[in-house]
Amino acid sequence: MKQEHWKKGVEAFKEIHFKKHEKDFLELVEKGQNPKALFIGCSDSRVIPTLITSTGPGDLFVMRNVGNFVPPYKPDNDFHATAAAIEYAAFSLEVGEIIVCGHSDCGAVKALYQDHSAYADEMVHTIKWLELGMPAKELALKSVPKGEKAELLEATEKFSVIFQLQNLLTYPNVRKRVMEGTLFLHGWYYRLDTGEIEYFDPDEQAFLPLTDEVRG
Repeated sequence: MKQEHWKKGVEAFKEIHFKKHEKDFLELVEKGQNPKALFIGCSDSRVIPTLITSTGPGDLFVMRNVGNFVPPYKPDNDFHATAAAIEYAAFSLEVGEIIVCGHSDCGAVKALYQDHSAYADEMVHTIKWLELGMPAKELALKSVPKGEKAELLEATEKFSVIFQLQNLLTYPNVRKRVMEGTLFLHGWYYRLDTGEIEYFDPDEQAFLPLTDEVRG
């Protein structure tokens, strides 16, 4: 297996980035992690949580999956990677914030409007997973005029973030801590082409520039 590209990258990390944060890494090893937030983002290679938030080692506990979806709480005997990350972050790590970050040009959202019957066997898990985006699709179809494809996709991406926030509240410990005021949920929308981030304001029922909230 050809690994020269990765070898150079690892060497650069050790020589530049690891040395720069060496004290931080050693402290995190000695004292353990204490991240500020759980960041639930898309697996899309263009979405880089630590880069877009300018955070360092130990700041974020990151869970990434296709579409930044949050499955509802379902205590059964199956395997639930996203649910396990949520439980671990909220209960064991006691993070103070959970960020659900959607983004523009999302492949998972585009896939909601496509026919997958031709490769149902090859993509069986993906097709099942995409069902988590259907409520957002249904709401977008009711809200956006026909023919406005770009507007429809963006609406679906944003509605999806809101639905994932609602799904977070089905987790008992998340709901309990939110009610107590010890855990705060945030819905973000990241624009790949501009680097801008919008946040969902529940009072305005709209996504607004995050920079405006910070200034306020």
